[in-house]
Amino acid sequence: MITEATKARFAREVAKYPADQKRSAVMACLSIVQQEQGWVSQESEAVIAEYLGMSQVAVHEVTTFYDMYNQHPVGKYKLDVCTNLPCLLRNGYEALAHLEQKLGIKMGETTDDGLFTLQQCECLGSCADAPVMLVNDRNMCSFMENERLDELIDGLRAAEGKA
Repeated sequence: MITEATKARFAREVAKYPADQKRSAVMACLSIVQQEQGWVSQESEAVIAEYLGMSQVAVHEVTTFYDMYNQHPVGKYKLDVCTNLPCLLRNGYEALAHLEQKLGIKMGETTDDGLFTLQQCECLGSCADAPVMLVNDRNMCSFMENERLDELIDGLRAAEGKA
């Protein structure tokens, strides 16, 4: 599950810290696992814990504290819609409801084809661009009114040959 290539990536992150502080790389190691596997399993947490000389519980505490770590498999495209107050006031819940209708799933679910997981999230720090969403923890999308949401979903489906 955790390959030698993955452990080499861990080592590059650990090297950024003093030798007695290697546990400081825990978030980077969790991110590496998620990039490679799509989510962080308890087995992966155990490997990270052993690699960094931490307890598995300490690694799990980090995984569960931050909502950026997926604790179960998600779709190829994870859509996090901000519903905090500024986005709420500028149709954040409407954006979430529109995506639920378009994708045929409820918040927290994944489409049957495994392409999309829909979630709501805490503030993404781009309140002036509300409503906003984050795709795969990396790509911020601003001013996500229904037409733009449709374009995004249709474009992702077309890229997968499932339009």
